[in-house]
Amino acid sequence: MTGRFPLLWCLWPCVVALTLTAACSAVPARESQAVERLTNGGKPDAGRAAIRKYGCYTCHTIEGVTGANGQVGPKLSGLRDRLYIAGHLPNTPENLMSWIQHPHAVEPRTVMPEMNVTEEDSRNIAAYLYTLR
Repeated sequence: MTGRFPLLWCLWPCVVALTLTAACSAVPARESQAVERLTNGGKPDAGRAAIRKYGCYTCHTIEGVTGANGQVGPKLSGLRDRLYIAGHLPNTPENLMSWIQHPHAVEPRTVMPEMNVTEEDSRNIAAYLYTLR
């Protein structure tokens, strides 16, 4: 019995670290629900995955997305508190989704590429971006 006791104490820090990592990697439930209502059903955690899928992280610095330290586009933290998207478009979920899907329709001279983002993925990406402070 006593031989196992030190083993448990050695494993305890690993259990705590894994628990904290899991808790920090997901969007808090209350925040997620509020953003889902705002974006008409967008899923923040699916949005984080879509950001990787479409390569948004290569041009933008995006909190919570591994490797997202791009310097081409703006940092996307605090996006929901900004008044405008693309310099002139009022910051609403619908406008953000439109910008994500068709940036050249919004601003023809933008360097942001058309990535053929689906409506669902744009909704999820918007939901994730609106969780960033």
